[in-house]
Amino acid sequence: MSGAEASAKAVARRADAGQRPLLEISELQVTYWRRSLLGLRSGAFHAVRGASLSIHAGETLGLVGESGSGKSSIANAVLGLVPSSGGSIRFADHDLGAMKKGYPPVVRSQIQAVFQDPYSSLNPSMTVEDIVTEPLRVHTTLDRKARRAAAVELLRRVSLSEEHLQRHPHQFSGGQRQRIAIASALALQPKLIVLDEPVSALDVSTQNQIINLLYERRDALGMAYLLIAHDLALVHHIADRIAVMYLGHIVEIGPSERVFKSPAHPYTRALLDAVPLLDPQLQRQRRAARNSAATSDAARVADTGCPYRNRCVHAMPQCARAMPPAYPVPDGGTANCYLLAPTPDATGMPPANGGQRPGSAS
Repeated sequence: MSGAEASAKAVARRADAGQRPLLEISELQVTYWRRSLLGLRSGAFHAVRGASLSIHAGETLGLVGESGSGKSSIANAVLGLVPSSGGSIRFADHDLGAMKKGYPPVVRSQIQAVFQDPYSSLNPSMTVEDIVTEPLRVHTTLDRKARRAAAVELLRRVSLSEEHLQRHPHQFSGGQRQRIAIASALALQPKLIVLDEPVSALDVSTQNQIINLLYERRDALGMAYLLIAHDLALVHHIADRIAVMYLGHIVEIGPSERVFKSPAHPYTRALLDAVPLLDPQLQRQRRAARNSAATSDAARVADTGCPYRNRCVHAMPQCARAMPPAYPVPDGGTANCYLLAPTPDATGMPPANGGQRPGSAS
């Protein structure tokens, strides 16, 4: 059994035992307001539309979707960087959505983040020692000597050494800067780390190193990760479960292996089909199938029905009437697609293809 499978089974056991999730997001909404030249509100953009998900202690949940789907808005809402306009966010025993004036220290010390660009997220005027020890200085009573010793140990855990302490971020490669950001995030041994595209700015070999580092630190410390990414294949290697997001909606969620090998929602299948193939004939067939679907009009389809219906080759009349509910998928998880409806819906329309999943054998 692989490490990912063992971790997923352990998380499933905790869920079956009734253990409350570490992070619970319910019907979350995040709205950004456009401003006129006079600074007045001139219109709303709904980035997240009723998203719900949960993460247990020690679990990695991958949140995937193309750019603009709302992934980073969920991450920023969890971190308290943007306010939610509806729904709730609970972390342990804390109602984060009710904290309008910022998180108290007890919460901030338990939720950390690693962002996409390691250079812009590190203060260029600070030394590595100052960067890594700053959380300890703010949230603990350790003296300078103890903080330095902790920094040396944290750097060792991310394959850096004491000789790097007095250097500045510009003196490191992108992969090394990301290791420094991870060391700083690990300083307080948080319960949850939000990873917002942590490897997308790195080359492939460095990506693998960072992923292995995150995997090892998670297993050693028992933390939970919310991993934001657009690459489904990459997330598959580290996440226990995957949530797929499209135009502010979570359209599918389930065990990583199942989602990757047997996607239930047409959009999830499209994400997988976007991965380049070595066979040029199959690649041309995929491209032709994608081009045959209508172009999405986010502004027109966002308020009613399934947001993916204008790009979906399986679209049915009921897809325009209401957002599909979350139907259970046989191998675990749920998907918001009428193709999975076990019985005719309220309009009397039967499920297309006899309820088969897209891409399944007839």
